[in-house]
Amino acid sequence: MFEYVTAGESHGRGLLCIVRGVPAGFQLRPGDIDRELSRRQLGYGRGGRMKIERDRVQLISGVRHGRTLGSPVGMMIENRDWSNWSEEMSVEDGSAEPVVQPRPGHADLAGACKYGHRDLRNVLERASARETAARVAAGAVAAVILRGFDIWVMSWVCCIGTVEADGEPAGPSDCSRRSAWRSWRSREEQTMLRCPDAEAERKMVGEIDQAARVGDTLGGVIQTVACGIPPGLGSYASRDRRLDGRLAAAVMSVPGIKGVEIGAGFRAARSVGSQVHDPILPSGPDGDVGFCRESNRAGGLEGGVTNGEDVVVRAAMKPIATLGQPIASVDIETGRAAEAHRERADVCAVPAAGVVVEAEVAFEIAAAFVRKFGGDSKDEIKANYRSYREGLP
Repeated sequence: MFEYVTAGESHGRGLLCIVRGVPAGFQLRPGDIDRELSRRQLGYGRGGRMKIERDRVQLISGVRHGRTLGSPVGMMIENRDWSNWSEEMSVEDGSAEPVVQPRPGHADLAGACKYGHRDLRNVLERASARETAARVAAGAVAAVILRGFDIWVMSWVCCIGTVEADGEPAGPSDCSRRSAWRSWRSREEQTMLRCPDAEAERKMVGEIDQAARVGDTLGGVIQTVACGIPPGLGSYASRDRRLDGRLAAAVMSVPGIKGVEIGAGFRAARSVGSQVHDPILPSGPDGDVGFCRESNRAGGLEGGVTNGEDVVVRAAMKPIATLGQPIASVDIETGRAAEAHRERADVCAVPAAGVVVEAEVAFEIAAAFVRKFGGDSKDEIKANYRSYREGLP
């Protein structure tokens, strides 16, 4: 079972991530993970925390001499901000002013009700999006596995606030998947919001500035595409193995994500079937065996199973719930009206959320790939994968 678990609080000593089920023989180095952690920290509209943290991973198990061993991969990311919060977040006895004004849109009040906490910091520290740094580390491990089979996952921002981008960061039609991925990654570093449309990005920056001036926040939409996916990942036979369901659940678990689309998604609901479903056409000359699609409105998944087209996932992120002008709330000790508690926060974190969504998509696809082709080592999986591909029409 290819899976991960994280631990750690936003202002604790650090974040932990353990990935179980990583096959042996894959080259994995700290730089593979650090690059993804750096991407998560970028984006116009981020808050003061990103000026403090410089996320770097410590690989503490499961890797020797740069290659995975087949045992669980353990990783740690230190919180540099811990030194400013050592009293509030001490694991020993300590004193700190309790947080008693829940923030609407956060887990503060619901979490306090669930666990019986009287200090909301016990909730907000773990519910914080800081935890997603550990998810990105797990996704980086998954991406290393996928790239070993020429599968590439990329994402970009296609909407912030009312501004929508026009176009996608695709390479030329004859460009290889790897080249298209590398081309966008190199251009992504030159953007402010991980948006491929320069004019739309300029307008997005303006909307972020306006929101910041009035103490408000902005959300947006992210698109993720996984290229080079073979048909047959996932299953139509069991609800928990349907890959579209697993992708939707994983992406919806990212803090702030309130909607997920596969392929045409909600647009398909407003169309007739003849304009939604992708015709299957013969791809070989003179009747040779082979099939192709001229469209991909299904987003690469039919009946919970990949069909050989790119897997396309769109995620909608709500505006961040911690505002410069706090929303009305109550004091849970007195029951009286109060302003919501104010934590340091971003104005817009959509570009960062895109990196997290990309990591979740990569992880779920890698999990389905390892489940389908089995094996304890890279060589064993490659042999199984080769045999499967040779048997496909």
